[in-house]
Amino acid sequence: QVQLVESGGGLVQSGGSLRLSCAASGSIFGINAMAWYRQAPGKQRELVAGITRGGTTNYADSVKGRFTISRDNAKNMVYLEMNSLKPEDTAVYYCQANLLRAGIRGPNDYWGQGTQVTVSS
Repeated sequence: QVQLVESGGGLVQSGGSLRLSCAASGSIFGINAMAWYRQAPGKQRELVAGITRGGTTNYADSVKGRFTISRDNAKNMVYLEMNSLKPEDTAVYYCQANLLRAGIRGPNDYWGQGTQVTVSS
């Protein structure tokens, strides 16, 4: 069993900041890339930011310069620091990890349940 649990979402005013965290736990042999996605009402889920095990990052154009993804490999955690938040950042944010489980053919992608981020104008 593998679990990805997000935390840190909430309501913030435009221009404010939030820090999302995601903890991966369970029978994990190793984690490759990790990422944050988001899905706004009526829209498709989109990639916000990704990070490789070695720390190489990539960002959606809409968040470049405002969001920073980081990870702690020792703790199996990934973070998303979000600054200068805008109302259009409002969405459910999901953590995703490509990982190898002990005894399971892989690696495979796993997802968290999501955390709501609401930015008021």
